[in-house]
Amino acid sequence: MTQTITRIKQSASSIHNKITKRQKPSMHFPIRALSNVKYTPKRGFFELRGQKKVRTLTVNTVKTFAQTLRLMSLSKELIEKDDIATKREAYYVSKNWGDARFDEQPESDTLMDDVEAMFEVNREQLGFIPEEKGGDVAGQLVVVDRDQDTGKQIKIDCTKFGSGAYSIPISVEHLKFETKAKFILVIETAGMFQRLVKHNYWKKTNCILISMGGVPTRACRRFIRRLSEGKKIPVYVFVDGDPYGITNIYRTLKVGSGNAAHINKYFCVPNARYLGITPQDIIDYKLPTHPLKDVDVKRAKDALKNDPFIKSHKEWQNAINKLIDMGVRAEQQSLAKHGLNYVIEKYLPQKLKKPNSFLP
Repeated sequence: MTQTITRIKQSASSIHNKITKRQKPSMHFPIRALSNVKYTPKRGFFELRGQKKVRTLTVNTVKTFAQTLRLMSLSKELIEKDDIATKREAYYVSKNWGDARFDEQPESDTLMDDVEAMFEVNREQLGFIPEEKGGDVAGQLVVVDRDQDTGKQIKIDCTKFGSGAYSIPISVEHLKFETKAKFILVIETAGMFQRLVKHNYWKKTNCILISMGGVPTRACRRFIRRLSEGKKIPVYVFVDGDPYGITNIYRTLKVGSGNAAHINKYFCVPNARYLGITPQDIIDYKLPTHPLKDVDVKRAKDALKNDPFIKSHKEWQNAINKLIDMGVRAEQQSLAKHGLNYVIEKYLPQKLKKPNSFLP
C-alpha cells in the first residue's frame, strides 16, 4: 500500500510543480477498450497495447481534473487509516466537495477506474471496494482466514454449510487454502449451483463448486485464480450456451476485459476451460432452445471481428459461427427436459470423462 501512496504523492507533486510554473498540468490514462488490448495465448490474459488518453487542465476539464485529484486524496486517506469505502460511499463523500461533487455515481465510477489504470493498481489497493459480494463456494475446501479483532487464524470448512454456502469476501489476498479436490466447477447461475449443492455433487466427484451469479466479480475471479494456481487444480466453467455466456461471462473469467486490461493479469483465470453448454451440446442432448435475439447475433459477430481472445482460437470461431448458423441459444436449466437431476446423473459425468475436448 505504501507504493500506492508514493505514486499518488508523486503524481500530485508533479501537478503542483507544473501549476507553480504556470504550466498546464496533465494526467495520462491508458485507453480501456478492446481496441487497445492484445492477447497472447502464452501469457493467457488481455494486456494493454499502450495507447493513452491525456487529460490536460483547461476551462473545459477543470471539474473532472478536480474530481480526479479529490479521489486520489480520498484514496490516500483511506490507505493511511487502513480503512475502506464502497464505490457508493465514495460517491456520497463527494457531496462535500462543493463544485467538484459528482452528480451521478457512474461519473465517480468512471474516474475511479481512470485512477486505478493510471497507477496500474486495482481499486481495492486504492481503498475502494465494490458493493457486490464475490460469489458462493461449496465443497472440498478449507478457507484459512483471520479474526478481524485478534488476527488469529480461522479455518472455514466449505463442506459444513448444510444447504448454504461460503460467501467469497470482497478482499481475498490474505486467504489461504487447504484442499484435496480434483477440480473446480465454476457455475454461471445460482439455480444450477443450488441444485448441485442440494445433492452434494461436490462429495460425489471430490470437487469445489463456485457460483458466479452472472459475470464474475473481481473478488470471485481472484479467488478462483489464487485457489487454482496455488493448489494446481483445473478449472471447468459451466455457463449458458449463448453469446453472452461465452463472450462476456466466460471470456471475462478466463482472460479479463478490455475495460480492465491494466489489471487483468491479477483478475483472470488463464487455465479455465469451457465445459458447456456448447453449440454441439444443444444438438447432442436435444436441448430446448430460444431464438437468438438481434443483440445476441450482434454480440457474437462483434466477438468474431473484434475480440482478441476469440480471434486467437479457431475452436471458438467455429463454435460461435455454429451458434449463429443454428440461430438459437440454450440455458443450463434446459437439461431439466430430461429430468431435474439429469445434469448430475448424465450430463456432467459424460462431459467430465473428456476434459481434453473442452473448448479453450
